[in-house]
Amino acid sequence: MKTLAHKQDSLLIVYDADAIQYPGPFLFSDAYWSERGAVTGEAAGRGSVLLLDTPFGSAVLRQYLRGGKAAKVSRDRYVFSGFEKSRPVMEYSMLERLSGAGLPVPGPLAAMCSRDGVLYRGWILMRMVRDAGPLADLIAERRNDPALWRATGECIRRFHDHGVIHADLNARNILVDGAGEVHLIDFDRARIRKKDSRAFRSNLKRLQRSLHKVWPAGDREQLTACWRSLEEGYGLEVVPA
Repeated sequence: MKTLAHKQDSLLIVYDADAIQYPGPFLFSDAYWSERGAVTGEAAGRGSVLLLDTPFGSAVLRQYLRGGKAAKVSRDRYVFSGFEKSRPVMEYSMLERLSGAGLPVPGPLAAMCSRDGVLYRGWILMRMVRDAGPLADLIAERRNDPALWRATGECIRRFHDHGVIHADLNARNILVDGAGEVHLIDFDRARIRKKDSRAFRSNLKRLQRSLHKVWPAGDREQLTACWRSLEEGYGLEVVPA
């Protein structure tokens, strides 16, 4: 991919010039895609996430939105400290780096930071992971499949070996495609820290808590077995006690 930057007034767009010839704010407009009949669905999550059928392939458009108490102050605005430090530009850069390293992440297409004084709003456009669903939605039918859980552990270990610390590793940010390949999504606020075993443990514990929340209440014993399979895939000898 060839990343270029397009500066226009108070906004910056970074984009893959191999996929997108004419960048502009329209790429991040729900109305633009709706008028063209390109919206194929919406994804569950905190914010606005549209599934699109675009001229450059199936894509996902996500606006950066706050959750929790912060949303009461501002739902979609963040403090501006430079375009390069904005969440969409940083996530685009992270996805570019990880996809370039061969890790299973959505390829970045474009990201936009729109400044308004001391605040900004942000969007990111990514390639869709085709024929894939969240791990959380597969529990009912795949919780007796140790191969799935080992593959999940192997996938997470690949990211940790590259020093990747996911900011919100949960059962919905892990996708499994039709071929059984595991992918990670949502790299907002992710960071790279080599050999940070404490952060890696925290990642795994966060995922474990997430699984507890979505797992059938009467089947906790199976959750324990699946988690063991995940740890085996990750590598028991490197999972700190």
